[in-house]
Amino acid sequence: MLNSEPAALEVPSARPEPEPAFGAGAGAAGPAGKEPLSREERRRRRRATAKYRTAHATRERIRVEAFNVAFAELRRLLPTLPPDKKLSKIEILRLAICYISYLNHVLDV
Repeated sequence: MLNSEPAALEVPSARPEPEPAFGAGAGAAGPAGKEPLSREERRRRRRATAKYRTAHATRERIRVEAFNVAFAELRRLLPTLPPDKKLSKIEILRLAICYISYLNHVLDV
């Protein structure tokens, strides 16, 4: 149940806040300088670092490259005339849909 002893009702003392990674001027930890940063503010500051941006750009480049490789493989499997015709990604997807429908129809007959 509830413990009514005074020690159990005391609020623990606040821990000192670590120094921010950058911009230790006015408003660095909040309007009065005493409030802890919100989760969103900590996330925003972390994303502002050069290390984070570089890592994010690298991950995005790898993701886009894998995406393009998958489209190239799909494109290679689709019959078109001429076979080396350059198609956009949406054209590749639409052609793949049509080709799958055609193959499904052939199997049903």
